[in-house]
Parts: sequence; structure tokens; C-alpha cells
Amino acid sequence: MAHPLVYPGKYFFYPLGNTPAVCLTRDIPPEEPADVLLLGCGDPRSVLFTIFSEPRKGRRALDFTCCDFEPAVLARNVLLLTLVADKQLYTSSIWNIFFHIYIDEASREVLVDQCKKLIQLSDSLNSWMQSPYGQFIGMSTEYTLSELRRHWTLYADMPNLPSSRVKPIRDKFTQIAKSQAQRLGQNVSTARGAGPLMFKAVDVTSRQYNSYWKTGTTFSDQSLIKAAKFFNPTFAYSFAGEGCAVHYGTDPMESFHLVALFGNAWGSITVSDVVKAAKAEFSDWCTAFSSAVSDSSRVLTVRFFLAEAMAACRALHDFVETGTLETTVPVAQWKTQLILFNQVEYVSRAAPARFNVIDTSNLDDHIGLLNVVIAATPLLAPPPRPIALYTESLLVRGEDATKEFAQRLYANLTVMSLLLGVTPIDYISGFSSRSNTHELMLYVLLKETSTQFQQVTTWKRPVSGDAYAFRGGGGCLPPTFDSIQLGTLLYDIYHDLFEQEDARHFWRLNQGNVMNAISKSNIIHYTRESFVLFLKLVRDRLFISREKWLEVMDRFMDLQSEDQTLRMDSCNLQDFHAHLHRHGMYTLPFMLDEAPRVGRFADWRSVTALVRVILVIPREKLSVLHDVSDKLGTPLLQCDIRGEWSHNIFSSVHVAFGRAIPMGTKARPWVTFEADSEGWSGTSSLVASFTMASRYLTDIEPPHQLRVTISVRSTPASSLLTEKLGIMLIIHEARLMDESAVFVLPEHPLPARNQAGASDIPQSPDVTVLEELGRSNRVVVGLDEQCALPTVKQVSPSTMRLILDGRVQDVMYPFPVIGGQNKLRLARKSLYIEVVVPVYGPFQPEGMKLNPFTVAAIQGTLDLWSIHRLNLSTLPVLDTKASKLADWLNPHIGSMMSKRERSLRKKHKEDILMYVKDTIHAILVRASGIQEGPPCRLFALRDHTTKNSDTVIFVDNIKYDMHCHTVVCDGFVLPLTSHLLRRLEQPFCNLITPGRMVDVAVFGEEMRAWKQLFPALAERCRTSWTHGPNCEYRSQGQIPLTEEMELDPLCSCGRGRDTEAMQAVDVWRPFAPHVTRIAISPLFAVSYLETIGRDPDAHRCFVCRGKGKPKIRACSGCKKKYYTA
Repeated sequence: MAHPLVYPGKYFFYPLGNTPAVCLTRDIPPEEPADVLLLGCGDPRSVLFTIFSEPRKGRRALDFTCCDFEPAVLARNVLLLTLVADKQLYTSSIWNIFFHIYIDEASREVLVDQCKKLIQLSDSLNSWMQSPYGQFIGMSTEYTLSELRRHWTLYADMPNLPSSRVKPIRDKFTQIAKSQAQRLGQNVSTARGAGPLMFKAVDVTSRQYNSYWKTGTTFSDQSLIKAAKFFNPTFAYSFAGEGCAVHYGTDPMESFHLVALFGNAWGSITVSDVVKAAKAEFSDWCTAFSSAVSDSSRVLTVRFFLAEAMAACRALHDFVETGTLETTVPVAQWKTQLILFNQVEYVSRAAPARFNVIDTSNLDDHIGLLNVVIAATPLLAPPPRPIALYTESLLVRGEDATKEFAQRLYANLTVMSLLLGVTPIDYISGFSSRSNTHELMLYVLLKETSTQFQQVTTWKRPVSGDAYAFRGGGGCLPPTFDSIQLGTLLYDIYHDLFEQEDARHFWRLNQGNVMNAISKSNIIHYTRESFVLFLKLVRDRLFISREKWLEVMDRFMDLQSEDQTLRMDSCNLQDFHAHLHRHGMYTLPFMLDEAPRVGRFADWRSVTALVRVILVIPREKLSVLHDVSDKLGTPLLQCDIRGEWSHNIFSSVHVAFGRAIPMGTKARPWVTFEADSEGWSGTSSLVASFTMASRYLTDIEPPHQLRVTISVRSTPASSLLTEKLGIMLIIHEARLMDESAVFVLPEHPLPARNQAGASDIPQSPDVTVLEELGRSNRVVVGLDEQCALPTVKQVSPSTMRLILDGRVQDVMYPFPVIGGQNKLRLARKSLYIEVVVPVYGPFQPEGMKLNPFTVAAIQGTLDLWSIHRLNLSTLPVLDTKASKLADWLNPHIGSMMSKRERSLRKKHKEDILMYVKDTIHAILVRASGIQEGPPCRLFALRDHTTKNSDTVIFVDNIKYDMHCHTVVCDGFVLPLTSHLLRRLEQPFCNLITPGRMVDVAVFGEEMRAWKQLFPALAERCRTSWTHGPNCEYRSQGQIPLTEEMELDPLCSCGRGRDTEAMQAVDVWRPFAPHVTRIAISPLFAVSYLETIGRDPDAHRCFVCRGKGKPKIRACSGCKKKYYTA
């Protein structure tokens, strides 16, 4: 397995989401069919919110594949969606059933009746697909349906349980509620839904959370609380079995957007107000879903897939590669059921197995960012389809959560982007249209005690950020690395992944955060197999030939053998070598020879290079882990082969409860497995298996000296177990030769697609792209024999243009470059040119700074790179008369600038993005009326030097962009041309009456940036119209159409569309046919790249420059200088 085996210990059930819903189609065009994969999907809040956010007249197909390893989550989701489809949304029962831990009798009756209906319709996959629900709710596997049906049966039967079984469930809930009541402080997690009003919301949302855990409901009315006396069956069953395993942080309000409630408040907000707002939003979602499934012209599918995320990805990838429906991938740890795809769903109905949107929830916290990206990226739809991969983390790991993201890939982000084929868009754009500044402020405030910091990242293909390069369909030759450099880089990543296995490195790397590091030392996400899968992804994506890959791996192996700093690595080499061979990455010479027929191989006809070792562990041996689960949490388990003097660790272990039954003969052994259906509640032994090289069972020590063990992985945290398990932390062991407890079976390498040879690499008739690792791209272009002197210039972020004797060759790089620093190398005899250019990175010149607001034309539609889409008609309006509006809106708008940008502004230094942000700030503060008088809705962008203005912006409303935690101007842009001014001379004179229009100064090259930005601002809110065949973007082949003053950068397709707001204002009405609707919102600095705001801990003594002994105090006079206290 690609993740260490975790002993679940205290299992928590997450029936409800713990972050606000997001729109999953925010980064794909409205015409593009949405094939969405949700890994670790949780509840369906984001599916419902996405459907709600779709244009009312939208007709694109929406297909969601919702994957989770917890059957109870999926069973609840189907229950909810079918209730909504049955028009139950107008009753309060659906809210009670899904969100309340205690429900009233009427709600229980609805729940039981619906479960019985679902049971009746789910007798088989065929009966489900023929049912009314089967038309819009799919099942990826028969196992998924059977497990969901089992849970619906449990729900339906719970009212008939004896009190002796119900009482422990209720008592457990009471215990959790009491422990929560004793916790000090406030629950800030629910307040996250208020975005920039988080601090205003935290008090009332904390009271609501406490009330929920006290009563098990969201009611404030005592009579309703009293009537809710039945424990909700959907909260009583989970992977942990029967009982209340609900996570103590569960709160229904966490799924909803509370920003408009608090932002538009005229007075104090109560708990009842919060619940009422959440119910109203939930009702809107349900109405949208019900309308979608009842509309025969809409294509909507919500498919459920019961499997662990990495297992699901591997099975889907196998299906893409081979077309096989019957995979060899288990659905999850502790299970032996294999993933067998539903033939009707994936063949007849052509369910997607590659996706243009993949959302990974906060799996980063649970399985590691690199594992997430390795698993998900092969499932992204190929070019030219626009794609988006979303990753998210919530947990704080080290000393500075705001900078951790850049460290979690274990290499430079630019280099990893080239290897993986996707990059964080804010990394190379230098800004984000999504705000997390409220998270930053909270983290700084609670730095010593903070356990959460939400980091949401959008990944796309680097080349799609270059409209010029992408217009050909996004095809770009993969980068080619020097074999020695690539082998060195890969070993450096390997070293960083595993260096904390060694105690010296652990203490060195965590010396400033020792206690936190010890407490989290069991949180390890990577095994040697994880790294092998990373190697596989790199090799396959870069189309590295077999010969070149051997050179890469030879270099890797040389470095590994010479490195003396990873002392524990030698204990893990057997594991690593086995998986290299199993996945077809590399075979060490010793594995080419057959192992001698001794020990367990004495009677084998032939000995395979790999074997699978199976160890049977008596269930009672696990009790020691169960007894200390409260103190130890979730320790990691591993298998070992131990001898008199040797020790080898195997971390890729699969386990399940049941019975291993030996079959076959001594010459050809095999085993069948009989699973214990009761799992953790059963009586069977635990069976563990792992893969290793057969020669290691014969060549290191005599087989009779070897023992097979299962043990707890040694970490600073697991040292608590040495008293009970001994210093080796062995849970159970058996002699290798003990045929009753240990089975050894032949194991074969996994099927692999043919490795690329020279003829397999995608070719271009004009250009071959090479890569100098981490520094530059090298492009080789064929030349004629005249060898004229070439010139070169950069024409777009990742495209250089060579001009030679009047002939032009555009050379596309797989990543933005700094073209102004190019070097030309000419080889006249060989007839080629090398163009050497540095790779672009944050805060460097050129590259994405040539146009950070890319809009790429692709297959008749437009793809936005750095700014998300939104449906303005679904966003609540900001009330500019609300009380204390400036108290939160001023700092929110101001927070879009980083500390660096504020310094540049203060010193009057030029930075185009900083200028644009300053202009957006001016528009927002004046439009909202929080600065310089009442709200103003008419703005002219005026060049500071020439005093010329060719752009007028009309602002209808300011709205809440709820799921991106910011505000947006719903407005219109009027590009002024001389022709238009002559036509509208008198209306324009009326428009510019003193006091109506605010001039906003723009500086330097800022107006050129606005010409680039307007197409993105118009495209992001396009919902009711399409770009026609005569679109100027298409005919002229560029977006924007121009960057020159007094010329229109926009196409005419959106002109005069959705202008009802313009028609409603007399002086605006004449301009309605000539404006284009736009959505202007703040552009926020990227917290993992630069500092946003001022950290109080950053103050240093004015005299000694120290951080204080123990504190720093401000000068009582000037309040600016700080001195050691």
C-alpha cells in the first residue's frame, strides 16, 4: 500500500462536512460538460451547492463520482438525495433526518419509510438501475450498493432494538457532549463560514455548537427539543460498528455560508438567526437539485463509489489503461473485497474514468499531499479539455502553517510542477481570487494554540496559463531532463521523504518545535511504495525511454549506496527493491537469478523473484493497542523479517480480519481468504500480507533463523509502548518455517503498459523540447544551410519566437520562462540553435507577468487561468447600510496586499499587480461607501500621466462571493472609443455631471494590465450567452483584442447582455447596449509565498535586534520602536 498501515484506535465518524460548501465547476467553462471526481467526498454539500450555482438555463451535463471509504457517509448521502427528489424538501423532516442526532417521531417515520423503500429498490444492481433513482444516482460497484443497503437496513431496524443496545449509544453521545462542555475557549471552525466576518461570528456560532451538542438538535424551542427523543439511526452506525462514534467537532452549521447574515446585520445575531440562515440556504440547494432531476432536458448523475481514495484512483487508472472491470485492488485497508466495476455503469452508460475536475477534500491531512497528487493527476482529462485539481489541508503541522504548503512536496515547486504536469495557479500568477486572510488573522492571533489553518490550492497544467501556446489544444512536448540530474533530484526527494526515520535528523529538524513534533510523530504518510509510484508517474509522464530510465535509476542507486546519513534506510531496502521490481521501475541484478530451493521454497517447482508473505495474528494480540488508544492515538503498524542479526522492515502491508485457508500443493501453494463479516466486532484473527524479494528469505540468513513479525513503527510517540511490547515493539511474531502461522506464495509483477521507446514520445514537426534541470529550458530548432543571424523575443509567458532570415519559429516551453534573459547557442555545422531561458518563478520578471490574467480560447469556448468563475445571480447582495460595515470590509479589502506590496506602494516603486490591486481597492471602498462619503457607482480609469480616460465602470451592486470568502462588484465596463463617444456625446455629458463619476488614477503600464484583465472579468460571470462563430477573439486569434488606449479589448459577444440593472437607471440606460457585464473582486497575495499583514512575533528590539527576553515592548512615546523587556 502507498500509505503506512494505521491502527485505527479511536475511530471518528464524520457524518457532516467540516468546511463550507464550494462550487466544483468554478474553473471550467459553462459549456464544458463537468466530469467531477470527489475523493474523500464526505456529505453532498458541495454537490448540492454546485448544482445551485449553475445557471438556471444551463444545459451542460453534470456528472459527479463521489468516493469515500465510509459506507455510512454514502448511505446517508443517498438517503438525503432521494428524499429531496421525492419532494420532501418542503418539510422540516429532511433537515432533522440529515443534521440532528436526536429526532422526533414524525421524522423517524419518514426516515424508516424511506429506508424501506431504498431496501426494496436495491436488491441488485439491475433493480437499482431500473428504479426511478437509478436514473440519476449511480453505483460504481455492486459492493457499494450492498454496503449502502446494509446500512439502510440497520437504520430501518433500529427502532426495534432493545433498550439494552440503544442505551450505550445514547450514553456515548452524552459522554461526548459533557466532555465538550468542559472544553475551554470557543469553537472557531463553524465561524469559517462567515469568511471575513469570522471574528464577528465566532461567539454566536460557538453558542450554537454548544447547544447542538447539548440537545442533539439545532432547535431553540424547548418543546421541539423535548419532542426529539429518538436517537437518529444514521448517526449510530459507521465503520466502527454500532455506537456513537461521531466526531466531537461535528456541527451542521459548518457546511453553510454565514457571511451575508453577519455582514448585512443591523443588530446582534442570535443562534436562531444562524440556524434560520443555514436552513434557508439548504432549502435553496434542495430546490435546485429537485428541479435538476425533474427536468428531462438536464443531464445529472451523482455516482457513489465505496473505496479508499488511493485505491479508487488506482482502480480507475487500471480501467483507463486496460479496460478491465475486475481489478486486483482492495477497496480499503482492513478489507479484502476487490474493486469490481459495474459493467452497465462503466461500459453501457460510459461513466467517466478521467475527469476535468478532481476535488480531494482535505485528504492532504490524512494521506499526504504528494500521495494525493500522485493518485489524482493520472485521472485528469487529457488536453485540450480544461482541468482543475483541488487540494486542501486543515491541520497545522510545524512551526508556521502559512508556509507549510511549499514544503509538502519535498522539492522546489517549479521542478515538481515540471515532473507532475500540474502546478498551483497562484504560485505562478502571484495572486489568488480566493481569500484566506481571515484564516491568516486567526492563525496569527492563536498561533500558540491553533490546530487548524485552511489552505485550498487549485492546480492546472502550466501551459494552459499561456493563451498563445494553448490555442493549439494544449499539446506540449514533455520536458527532457539530463539523466544524471534527474537521478540526483529523485534521490534528494527520497532523502527528504524519509530522513526523519533517523533519530538524529528528527531532532535536528524539529529542535524549535520538539513537543509538537513528538506528539505528531505518528503522522507519517509515505512508504517506499509511495516513492515508487512517484517514480512511475514521472517516468510515464515524461515518456522516458527504457535506456534513459536505466541511466536515471543507476544514478539514484549509486547515490543511495554511498549515502551514510540515512541509517534506517538499510532496514527498508528490501521493501524498496521489491516494489521497484513489482511496479516495473527497476530490477536489481540479484533478483534476476532464481532463489535456491531451500526453506519455504524446498518443494516449489520454480521460485518467483517476488513472493507474498502472509502472517496470521491472533486477535487478542491487538488488545494492547486498544488499551492505550486514548493516549497513543493511531500508531503505525509494519511487518518485519527478523533474524539473528538482520532486520528488514516492510511498510506496505495489507490487513483484514478473517481466515487464511491454504490451498494448492507444496509445489504450487496458494491461499484463499475467508473474510470475517463482523470485522472489528468479530472473532477471527487478523491476517497481514506484504511483498518481498524471494532471495531475501534464502540469502541473508538460514530460513530457520528468520521470524516474521508485525510491530508498531518506532517513533518518539510510540515509545510509550515499550513497557508493554518491549523495545522492538513487536505485537506478534512467528517463525518463517511455521506453516500454520506463515504462508509464502508466489507473487508476480503488476501488469505494465509498454515503456516508452524513442518512437513513442510525442513528436512535433518543428521543435523538440529539452530541459536543464531547475534552471532553464533548451529548445532545438532545425535550421537552413544559410545560417543567417537569428533574433529571439518572448511573445507570451511560455513562448519564445525565433526569427531567422525572415522565417519565424515559435517555440513553446512547458512552463513560463524569463525570455529577456535568453542565451542563444548556434551550431552552424550541426544546423541547430539552442535557446536557453531561465524558468519563471514568483516575483521574477516576464513569464506570467506578461499576462497574469490569461483567457485561453479552446474548442469554441474560453478557459480562465487565474480567476475563478461565479454566477452573479446566485450571490447575496451586500447591504451598504448595514451597521459597522467599514469595521470588517476595510481590513478585508486592504488585506489583498502583501507586506512587500505595501512597502513598494509606500516607497512609490512600480509594480503593475500592486497598481491593479490599489485600483480595485479604490473602486470597492467607494462603491461600498466605507470611505470618502456615500456609495458611488460610476468610475473612470484615468491615466495619471496623460490624464486620458478610455474606460468607464458601472457598479450595480456589491455581492458576497460566499465560498471564496470575499466580495465582488457586479458591474459593467464601457470601453470608450472615439466612434462611440461621437455617437453618445450628449448622454455622456449627462453621465459625467459633477459628483456622479469618480476618477481612479492608474499608473505606468497599469492600463495595459486592465486591458488584459477585462476579458477575464467578463468571462468569469458569463452564464446566459455564448461566444458565437463570429466572435472577434476567434477571428483575430488573441485575447484581449488590444492593449492600446482608446481601443476595445473585449469581443462583442457579451455586449448589451444581462443589462437590466443598466436599464433601470435613467442616465445609464443609453449605454446599456454598449457595456459588458463584469465581476470585479480583490486579488489576494499568496500566503505561502510572502508575508501578509504583520506578525506581532516578528518585532525585534531596536537596539540588539533580538526577539525579547522574554518579551518585546513598544516605546511608550513613539509607539514605533520596540525594546527588550
